[in-house]
Amino acid sequence: MPYLESLSGWKVMTLVTVSTALRYLLFAGVAWLLGYVWFRRRWLHRKIIQRLPGSAQVRREMRDSAVTVLIFGLVGWATLEASWRGWTRMYWDVSAHSRGWWWASVGLTILLHDTWFYWTHRAMHHPRLFRYFHRTHHLSVNPTPWSSFAFSPLEALVQAAIFPIAVTVMPVHPLAFGLFMVWQMLFNVIGHTGYEYNPAGFMRSPLRYLLNTPTNHIMHHESMRGNFGLYFNFWDRIMGTNHPGYEQRFAEVTGRRRDSADGVATGKEAA
Repeated sequence: MPYLESLSGWKVMTLVTVSTALRYLLFAGVAWLLGYVWFRRRWLHRKIIQRLPGSAQVRREMRDSAVTVLIFGLVGWATLEASWRGWTRMYWDVSAHSRGWWWASVGLTILLHDTWFYWTHRAMHHPRLFRYFHRTHHLSVNPTPWSSFAFSPLEALVQAAIFPIAVTVMPVHPLAFGLFMVWQMLFNVIGHTGYEYNPAGFMRSPLRYLLNTPTNHIMHHESMRGNFGLYFNFWDRIMGTNHPGYEQRFAEVTGRRRDSADGVATGKEAA
């Protein structure tokens, strides 16, 4: 992309940061409007933790997310600079690799990120690391869409590292990585909405061995143990780190009647 190369470093960093912020505001904002404004009463029976967050929590999540977006912008700019200097395997000419590889690189980046996330996530739960890396994210015991990027600066760096890692280990076109980022942000926001959207029969299908659910991740926030995966459930199953009550909790949430959540707390006491 010659246009980007012609810009100064701070302009490139600004563009990457603003584009990340706009995507985040779009995805998290729409999820917030759907789950906490427009369809709150209709969906309340699928609220995994049966109370609503307070405004103080939401403001904190937004502040922490703003720092994360800035760090993502910095790492994105640094990775692009490294690529222009020939230090990575990122390619800019779409014809340099086949269309099949373009799509394969998206899938491989998703698999790579899921593996990176699982093992770094487990590591950040070590008592010597948790306070400095992961505590900020776990302040949201009852997450909202805005907690998706609510990281400490150190955890934000760990999460952003997938960009330079991916383009160093394999050829990736920037647009392919951009598509991965859309997937990453969408899945991450859905997992933090606090609602279970999958049908009750999900746990009776083979998909339960592959994909994670919002219930899976909300239980992790609630108990701070088990359920370390992001997109897929196979690492948790292989390593025996699925929460023992995961499938039972999923059945309980998806089995609620719509009129069973009338008494859900509003969370005003936490505001």
